[in-house]
Amino acid sequence: METELPELFRRQSAATGHSYTFHSARAGMRTVSKAAELDAMVGKAADCAAAVADADVDVIAYACLVAVMAQGPGEHRAAERVIAGAAASSGHAAPVTSSAGALVRTLHDIKASRVAMVTPYMRPLTQVVREYIAAEGIDVLDAVSLEVDDNLAVGRLDPAGLPEIACGLRREGARAIVLSACVQMPSLAAVQQVEDELGLPVITAATATTYEILKALGHRPAITGAGRLLVGTLGPAS
Repeated sequence: METELPELFRRQSAATGHSYTFHSARAGMRTVSKAAELDAMVGKAADCAAAVADADVDVIAYACLVAVMAQGPGEHRAAERVIAGAAASSGHAAPVTSSAGALVRTLHDIKASRVAMVTPYMRPLTQVVREYIAAEGIDVLDAVSLEVDDNLAVGRLDPAGLPEIACGLRREGARAIVLSACVQMPSLAAVQQVEDELGLPVITAATATTYEILKALGHRPAITGAGRLLVGTLGPAS
């Protein structure tokens, strides 16, 4: 998120003339494991929200998909309420999205009821994500786990390997590919290539979050090289 969102908004700014600033607060995590750190990470969300709200931002995005999903079905709704409340209590209320909520809402927006997915997680956590998405009415036909549990190592994965991985997904009947169901895993460099090669919409945690931020701002997507979603040719507004 911290590398891909600024790049996506740079492209949006170049296309539209809108000016954007990017502010972040990190809830630290080393091992991507529910037992170790995911639960604790969720508990830090309100403090992080208050920290970024201090900049009087126009939108807040909570960017840890699996930490929210590991709390149970539908948890993005509660997490977004907590963050909105923390921002309001700081004196700077702002609309809130979460990467978990953005992913499932965006898939509904583009009518992608069946998807194939790539995650960097260990298989048990991938199953958690799969079940969470299924509880929101979206069938995950296939999911590849890259089996990386070190959070810094996830951030250093090479997106150049994603097209080959995506081509290996079982995708008969799929309406979209979720190329990275993780905010830490780089994928932007591969999104357009995979979409062009497979002929299916390609969504990531980062592109879905960007899509929802733009909706909250009332700005039509106009971003090139990141899939049809962010060109503005998918979803209700297209």
